[in-house]
Amino acid sequence: MTGTRGGHKALVLAALGIVYGDIGTSPLYAIRECFRGNLEIQPDPSTVLGVLSVIFWSLILVISIKYVWLTLRADNDGEGGILAMLSLVTGHLKKEGRFKGVIIGLGIGGAALMYADAMITPAISVLSAVEGLEVIAPDLERVVVPCSIVILTALFLIQHHGTHWIGILFGPVMLLWFLCIGTIGALSIAQSPEVLAAINPVYAVRFFLDHGWVAFTMLGFVILVITGGEALYADMGHVGARAIRIAWFGLVLPALVLSYFGQGGMLLRAPESIGALFFTLPPRWAVLPLVVLATIATVIASQAVISGVYSLTRQAVQLGYIPRARIVQTSEAHAGQIYVPLANWAMLIATVWLVLEFRDSGGLAAAYGVAVAGSMFVTALFLYYVARAKWRWSRPLALAVALPFIVIHLTFFASTLLRIPAGGWLPLVVAVSLYVLFNTWRRGRHYMARVIEEETIPLNNFIASLRESPVTRVPGTAVFLTSSQEGVPRTLLHNLKHNQVLHEHVALVTVRTASVPRVRPEDRIETREPGAGFHRFVLNFGYHESPDVATTLEQMPNPPCGFQMMTTSYFSGRETVVLAKRPRLPLSAWRRVLFGVMQHNALDATRYFGIPPNRVIQIGSQLEI
Repeated sequence: MTGTRGGHKALVLAALGIVYGDIGTSPLYAIRECFRGNLEIQPDPSTVLGVLSVIFWSLILVISIKYVWLTLRADNDGEGGILAMLSLVTGHLKKEGRFKGVIIGLGIGGAALMYADAMITPAISVLSAVEGLEVIAPDLERVVVPCSIVILTALFLIQHHGTHWIGILFGPVMLLWFLCIGTIGALSIAQSPEVLAAINPVYAVRFFLDHGWVAFTMLGFVILVITGGEALYADMGHVGARAIRIAWFGLVLPALVLSYFGQGGMLLRAPESIGALFFTLPPRWAVLPLVVLATIATVIASQAVISGVYSLTRQAVQLGYIPRARIVQTSEAHAGQIYVPLANWAMLIATVWLVLEFRDSGGLAAAYGVAVAGSMFVTALFLYYVARAKWRWSRPLALAVALPFIVIHLTFFASTLLRIPAGGWLPLVVAVSLYVLFNTWRRGRHYMARVIEEETIPLNNFIASLRESPVTRVPGTAVFLTSSQEGVPRTLLHNLKHNQVLHEHVALVTVRTASVPRVRPEDRIETREPGAGFHRFVLNFGYHESPDVATTLEQMPNPPCGFQMMTTSYFSGRETVVLAKRPRLPLSAWRRVLFGVMQHNALDATRYFGIPPNRVIQIGSQLEI
């Protein structure tokens, strides 16, 4: 029993560092931007209490109820995130056969928005922490941007070493962070206890009634308070739903409420402090240590987002939404610790550019909310389908629960769209660009698979032809990677045509991605024996796993043919896409060119599937689109 309690405590501590870094650093800038970003709202007692009430009930309704209570139940075999939810939803839609294309499009769009969100998070978090130096000495303003770039660059440069050594510090540092922001918030509340009245939702309602359109526009900044909701759901696979819930209600929510209400109290006492609101709460001697702690906390928040991008990228590759990319396992003990070089360098360039372009966290705040609101809306919509498919709720009950959140997030999203001229255009441009890439790749690969399938010879017919016209068989095993589970791969036909021989054993291997994060060992391999020395294998991997074909085959119990390193050759096809005079792919000309570029730059299948390069024979072919 003691060991179990210790394990739960360790998971809760881990949840503080892995899950709550993003939402935990929002007090650095969120409430400040609510007032500084909308000059029509002055920090008088009625507006301060109104804004605090909106913030408090946003945390309760969106994070506590929607995410912590409801959405964490929408796990896909223990994993969360928008693509995990999409797998659940599309599995249900296959049975219903309705709206599948629209739902997949929304899921891809939500994933694209999450990439845009992840691009902004490190920049705004680190900038907002380093800006605390200006409270110590105004002249230090000129070093904020250079220091932020140095910190961000160093963070991305160390990623290839793995994150285990950073992870050891995640939980304890974030525990200290939440205790600190809660304590200094409570001390401020003690000086202005009247702010506690904002817990009453009447103040939020009255705020909207009194300010109308201005209050609506302010929602575009209130959303900064709940920016970590999607990350909270996406990271559930690391620590589990129970630890996330305990950490939220036991520490994170109270600390955030105390911090926001404490800042509200400071606004009542000193409205002029709005420029550096968070760092005016502690005594002056404590500002520098708090800046250091805030910087470390924002690095942790950024690290959690970066790791989430790596996981999202692997899922997207496995599910066929983006081309194969190099994925490096950085830990033998933890399968979730990976490094994706392409994603890493793209995020480094993007975050450094954002810091140079916007130069302060206030400028980035306008850009931040659009991506968050969009992805949250998609999750709310999917919640209805998950309630129907996974929880077996009736249609009226599922609609009654999901519809209020859909309305809430549509309202937030509409408000953030007003920030487009001030920077909100950025995540939309990024998301639309990524959506086009994802959609182009998915449609192009489906078309290629269909063409290859149409040109494939049934295996039974091929074996029958071999009996009528035998060919020379040579010792050893030939493994042909093929997307078709029925026909003869083109690489085998090309090899037979040019070399006039077949190996004694021919293994036709198809790698299939399941709609679950991880596949059980007993479900990993499906085998069939068509005869004449041919063997059909289907290797099943979850979308959260990195497929290793060679190791899986070599470790197969009681294999029907040998897969020893020195007697096995792997044959792989490499299709070169060329533009046809009469287009066959139903896409515009520029998207066909884009697909060709993506196909050309996709990681070679043999490298992606973990096949030793000295055992690979690659056969090229052309495919007109």
